[in-house]
Amino acid sequence: MRALPIPCLTISSIALALAATPALAQSARTQPLWELGAAGFGVSQQAYPGANAQVSRGLALPYFVYRGEILRADRDTAGLRAIKTERMELDIGVAGSFGARSDEIDERQGMPKLGTLIEFGPRVKWKLGQDQAGAGWRVELPLRGVFDLSDGAAHRGMAFEPRLVYQGRASAGWFYSTSVGAIVADKGLAQTFYGVAPQYALPSRPSYEAQGGLVAWRLNASVGHQLSRDWRIFGFGRIDSVAGAANENSPLVKKTMGASLGLGLTYTWLRSDRSAVD
Repeated sequence: MRALPIPCLTISSIALALAATPALAQSARTQPLWELGAAGFGVSQQAYPGANAQVSRGLALPYFVYRGEILRADRDTAGLRAIKTERMELDIGVAGSFGARSDEIDERQGMPKLGTLIEFGPRVKWKLGQDQAGAGWRVELPLRGVFDLSDGAAHRGMAFEPRLVYQGRASAGWFYSTSVGAIVADKGLAQTFYGVAPQYALPSRPSYEAQGGLVAWRLNASVGHQLSRDWRIFGFGRIDSVAGAANENSPLVKKTMGASLGLGLTYTWLRSDRSAVD
């Protein structure tokens, strides 16, 4: 799972919370090559940056982790790792986000729903410093194309989400991750979330043509705790701000800042006896 930048119910924060725990809980030599398990979580999330509505979900999903030298399917992304050095990594991955009906979002009543979105493209990760346990700073630079599975995989645009990430560990088996970044979208993707076509215009919702550029500033924080070999809990919080964004004046933007919260539990059912490549 990895972040789609402006979904109505993103799994990015869930992914960050899930990813923080095992990577620090185990050294590279002791992580299994693959894991199979399930995650259950509840989320209350701003529908999209600038929305007035909160969208809540409770879900239980299977997860699969594979830590091969080239093929990678983990809680952060799924795809191919093209380059890896001591400081830098380049992968090409697939990720996604949940959709929502327009009747769940007052400002979008009568407009097309925000569908289930899939993103695909490269990401560069650059380590700025890391200790032997894996704690430290890194920069992530994902550039992804976004496609709507609810509309025949129609291309919705491009997104770029640079962010600075820190992962660390505390005492008693607690692990945490925090990140700060910006979300930038091209005109096509911005129009999906912030544009109002003339046929959907109302006296309280004039037509609006969205512009590409800054979508939001984003601050993430997540924590996880290894309860036992197979069980762990996690939680996350996120704040989005559209202050100074390219479409701050869209009629679909109702508030400058919004918050999201989630809590979950994971169980690892099966794992490989063989260790991960790294």
